[in-house]
Amino acid sequence: MKTLKPLLLTLICSFAILTSCRTEDDMSIDPPVEETLLANSSIASLMSKTSLNDGSFDNIIDNASCFSVDLPVTVVANGTQIVVDSADDYQTIEDLFDADNNDTDTLDIIFPITIVFEDYTTTVVNTYPELLALIAQCPAENATDDDIECIDFEYPISASIFNENNDLVDTIIINNDNDMYDFIDDLDDFAAVTISFPITVILADGTPLTINSINELEMAIEDAEDTCDEDDDNDYNDDDCDDCTTSNLESILVNCTDWMVEEFEVNDNEIQDQYNGYLFSFETDGTLTITENGNTITGTWSVSGSANNIDFVIDIPALPDFSGTWNLQEIEQESGEKEIEFEKANDDELTFKSNC
Repeated sequence: MKTLKPLLLTLICSFAILTSCRTEDDMSIDPPVEETLLANSSIASLMSKTSLNDGSFDNIIDNASCFSVDLPVTVVANGTQIVVDSADDYQTIEDLFDADNNDTDTLDIIFPITIVFEDYTTTVVNTYPELLALIAQCPAENATDDDIECIDFEYPISASIFNENNDLVDTIIINNDNDMYDFIDDLDDFAAVTISFPITVILADGTPLTINSINELEMAIEDAEDTCDEDDDNDYNDDDCDDCTTSNLESILVNCTDWMVEEFEVNDNEIQDQYNGYLFSFETDGTLTITENGNTITGTWSVSGSANNIDFVIDIPALPDFSGTWNLQEIEQESGEKEIEFEKANDDELTFKSNC
């Protein structure tokens, strides 16, 4: 939308010439003051943050949430070359990584690549050290950042632009977040701007919300901010439990027996080998039994919540590494094998596996 500026300057100059010849019959259109979108206003800032380029969706490639890699890009994941030209290919990479839990996952990028920053400016990166330098400038995983990801605009959106005489200069169509960001960035070039309401915004859970005014839009964005997991970490697609339920988790845990510890990371230390031979059985009454080399250990368990916010609480006094509240990350079910992945708020990770 930066290309709007020369066009608008030309239009404004033309209107200035025409104004000198205006008659009493010429009518100006007064934009409604309460619906005028002003540069540097609170709502303009909120709209700008909502339209920023969110770089977290492709962190499986670049490990950076403050920019994204322009597609297509070619990578080599665990020795397999993949041409990534759509979001589906991020899942292809993850599937390769998940194929073997005992290997070391590697991903090599074929340079040069183009990266897109939050403000939609781009730069070409020719080497991995160049990319690492840019990654180092991004906020850390899950750190507070400017972009608002829990609400989205539904496009297209129409806007009317007026000059200082309240003449309607132009009506423009905003088709995507890049357009919206540039439009807000250009507000100080315009005498007055209004949005053509109603518009629709989409909340994080997919709910559409009809907005009829600037005030409604401001309240909607403020209410939605920080109401979802912005997923600004490097664990791609860790919201795999959109359709998970507590009843499904309980059923799988109870109906499968002899759960083994597949992966276990505590304080950045992998300790699963300490629990080789430990078999976990979960009972419907909320108790659990662990057997190991003829010994028996008991504890309790419970689940609560829904979807990506299901908590799994374990209390095993004899095995304190397991005790605490774990968040359900993913349930993988295949014929003859099931895996359940959990994670604590401090990033400890636990995966149970059963051959059932």
